[in-house]
Amino acid sequence: MEANEKTIKLEYNTEREKLKMPEYGRYILQMVEQLREIPDKVARTRQAYAVVKCMERLNPAVKQDEHWEQKLWDHLFIIADYDLDVDSPYPLPKPEQMDTKPMAIPLKKRPVKATHYGRNIESIIDLIASEPEGEQKTTMIRQLAIYMRQQYLIWNKDSVADETIFQDIEKLSEYRIRVPEGITLSRISSDTSFSRPGLNLDFGQRRGGQQRRGGFQRKNKR
Repeated sequence: MEANEKTIKLEYNTEREKLKMPEYGRYILQMVEQLREIPDKVARTRQAYAVVKCMERLNPAVKQDEHWEQKLWDHLFIIADYDLDVDSPYPLPKPEQMDTKPMAIPLKKRPVKATHYGRNIESIIDLIASEPEGEQKTTMIRQLAIYMRQQYLIWNKDSVADETIFQDIEKLSEYRIRVPEGITLSRISSDTSFSRPGLNLDFGQRRGGQQRRGGFQRKNKR
């Protein structure tokens, strides 16, 4: 809609010039643009110091850096698109130095096979798979199965068969582990509940002196 005497043209940030340093806001950009219009270099430099002082107040966290004053001046030239003729107290930054993208860090971790168990379970399985056969390895498999059953009940169903856990162990180990025949897991009490980490919050309301607890709790069958 065209603006006229009876209407007001609204300006949106999406229609404006994109900020190179958003943390300083558009007012700093306008100050920098006005710096270019000052014909006298001495006066322009004096105003540049004032703009840097405003930037310092808008971004106080920059003082945690070792060379924070130079960093502010670098930011000033970045905002000005490196087109600002003032006497800076520091060497002028170059675009190729400031616009260099950080080096990507290669990730060596493989995707998690079963997210409801987590990556640590896979590491434990690799450790157990390297153990020699014997009573100690059987005990380790049993303890792992108990823990995996607990994790399973947190994120999935209300009950799970022991055989399902044993199959998951063998599958996650790429069948390097074979669960011994006759191994059994301890029974879970019907009063036992498992809560998701960080989500066991109290959403209940007190009624008649009692407090009802909400949250993410599941109860397992015997």
